[in-house]
Amino acid sequence: MDSRRLKERLDHLYSTYDFKQRLLNDPIEFPHRYQGHEDIEVAGLIASAFAFGRVSQFKPVIERLLEILSPSPSRALRNIRPEEFPEELRTVHYRFYSGEDTLLFILVLGELCRRHGSIEGAFTYGYDGRSIRSAITGFAASATETGEEFRKRYPALFSEKTAGFRFFFPSPARGGPCKRMNLFLRWMVRKKDIDFGIWDFIPPARLIIPLDTHIARIGTCLGLTTRKSRDWKMAEEITESLRRLDPEDPLRYDFALCHQGITGLCTPACSQNGPEGCPAF
Repeated sequence: MDSRRLKERLDHLYSTYDFKQRLLNDPIEFPHRYQGHEDIEVAGLIASAFAFGRVSQFKPVIERLLEILSPSPSRALRNIRPEEFPEELRTVHYRFYSGEDTLLFILVLGELCRRHGSIEGAFTYGYDGRSIRSAITGFAASATETGEEFRKRYPALFSEKTAGFRFFFPSPARGGPCKRMNLFLRWMVRKKDIDFGIWDFIPPARLIIPLDTHIARIGTCLGLTTRKSRDWKMAEEITESLRRLDPEDPLRYDFALCHQGITGLCTPACSQNGPEGCPAF
């Protein structure tokens, strides 16, 4: 499919996208409950960190965690210390995350906010001014190092090192697509649609698409990527293809690719045949 035709089709799907319905069925609904920038970014990072698996399963977990941190999650983070914390935090668990992982996650976010002033400051600290990869890599490294510091300092609280805590902080350095982290950054950076646009240090043009199985399949079908592995490089490749269609805001097509017209029609079979054989196009 030529780029002009593809752009026309994606622009149409974007213009007819039901953003109100997306808001009701997306973890972005949680940060939308807050007004202050710091509460929005903290609620957004928590919501995106738990946003995997079935929506019906992770939403109650996010709900409960934010209830423990209410009424202001950013103020709660700043005030929580290992010496004194809401005991309920140790009971919040989900999939790979144990209650111990959740407690350490919250303590680390609080420490990063105190060190850097905010979650935004923690991301800015590792940003090289060019690639969003550096911001995510630096943030993940800082978070995991802080987690290790807490483990060593408070061995009675944290019994053993777990893979669950590391899963909270994906990093491009490990090769994965970092879907949840890129989703969170889209929320914070883009200034349109249901996204907040409260962070200015990263231009929307440098965002990387939140890559999941669905986007990978459609990206392959449309010729946006030639990679077989769903990894960071595939996310970059799909984003670069979308950047050719909209250099300033490539992630606007994230919504178009999630459009129901594509979701229901683009199948694993048509990804083998290319866009000309895809009924969605």
